[in-house]
Amino acid sequence: MNPISLNPLDAAWIVTETRATPNHVGGLLQFKLPEDAPKDFMRKTMVAYRSHRQFKAPWNQRLKPSFSLNPVRVWVEDTNIDLEYHVRHAALPWPGGERELGELVGRLQSTPLDLSRPPWECTLIEGLEGNRFAMFIKMHHSLIDGISGVKLLQSGMSFDRDASLHMPPFWATGKESHTPKARKHQEALLPTVTHAIAGAVQELRMQASTVPQLVAAFGKLVRHAMNPGDNMALPFVAPRSVLNGRVREKRRFATQQFSLERMRHLATAADCTLNDIVLAVCGGALRRFLDESNNLPEQPLTAGIPVSVRPKDDTGNGNAITFIVSTLGTDLVDVRERLAAIRQSVKQAKEHVQSLPRQAMMQYTVLLMAPTILTLLTGIGGRVRPMFNITISNVPGPDKPLYLRGAEMVATYPASIVTHGQALNITCQSYAGFMNFGYTGCHSSMPSMQRLAVYTADALAEMEAAFLPQTLTAKKPVARKPVRVVRATRKKVQGTES
Repeated sequence: MNPISLNPLDAAWIVTETRATPNHVGGLLQFKLPEDAPKDFMRKTMVAYRSHRQFKAPWNQRLKPSFSLNPVRVWVEDTNIDLEYHVRHAALPWPGGERELGELVGRLQSTPLDLSRPPWECTLIEGLEGNRFAMFIKMHHSLIDGISGVKLLQSGMSFDRDASLHMPPFWATGKESHTPKARKHQEALLPTVTHAIAGAVQELRMQASTVPQLVAAFGKLVRHAMNPGDNMALPFVAPRSVLNGRVREKRRFATQQFSLERMRHLATAADCTLNDIVLAVCGGALRRFLDESNNLPEQPLTAGIPVSVRPKDDTGNGNAITFIVSTLGTDLVDVRERLAAIRQSVKQAKEHVQSLPRQAMMQYTVLLMAPTILTLLTGIGGRVRPMFNITISNVPGPDKPLYLRGAEMVATYPASIVTHGQALNITCQSYAGFMNFGYTGCHSSMPSMQRLAVYTADALAEMEAAFLPQTLTAKKPVARKPVRVVRATRKKVQGTES
């Protein structure tokens, strides 16, 4: 494989990484053991995995050491990969509950990757109660995006249980088209903030014909800012909050899961989208979480939301990726008013970007994100007003169950980056009829973060009580108990929390 230069955005993830802000993403995948699984199923799985010594991109790529002042970094093929380092085996004290699993995931997410090796790690975790096991995978953001990585992981699984018994592990099933040099099409399908920036940087060509459109777009933002009664949320007017200061190195991780049917039924009753429901339950949970600690700002929190939009003059079949800023309605007590504010804010933000032609929209995106990129590069994040308070992503996943060596995957929870100025990230992924929420937070900024997952369930129930007849809410599905997370370095004390 010829050396491949990192694009400026991917290189920024390397340059801005510190011990307190490791720039890796990943996911927690939970599986149900096959009914006929032998007692040594996990040991045999580990032996089988470590026997596969063939690698495909991007899993065989590492950074070439740089001994000069040249800032350009390149990927090269690693022909001497140590699988005992990359593929690990962990066991919880049986029967391991969600608390113990959360402790382990928090510790794994806190530790930076070794950039002298291909920057990824996979940990198989056994000992979970309920005849389950888990897999936690993390990969550096400069190599691949977390959601793209999950899709690559799925290439090592199958929708057919019997077929999955004979499939090689994910690092042996990648494709050359997934190399950083040729990831453009893959990334164009995945709505994340990173992809929005990357696409904008790649397509930023300041043509004179687009200048008037850009001026008009930013002029519209100014007019919205001068109109007190406008519901459109604006960048860089987010209130200061405990979510937007400096962060420390240790992480907390929590999860929540809801039935997609339940959420869609509510969306239909409330005459809104599924994304509106996601934002509203997050807003309701954050309002309660911050209010309990007397940290709720008077102004509403805002969220940066990656979206796929279709400009009015774009007749192509590909996706157009950008992001919007929306209110979370945390200043509103009434759930109906909160949802109405969110729905109107999202609607206005989408109309704003969709009014631009494709070329101007991409330029608009990168110009809007430029201050945020500079805070990453200069290290002033967490010391200045944030562009928005929190990133909330909602990514579609497979609608049918996947199998790994005969074991059914029952849930997949994304883990994302926490950095200065963004102490909390909420990423959702749909899978096989469920919406899975992954909460990644700084342990010092987000004490008792598992409560946020619990409050998300309460916020959903509160919305159902407001929008659905009582007869329909009486037997609503019960949300799965969230992962409870304690500080990874503190010894476990029965019945206590960090």
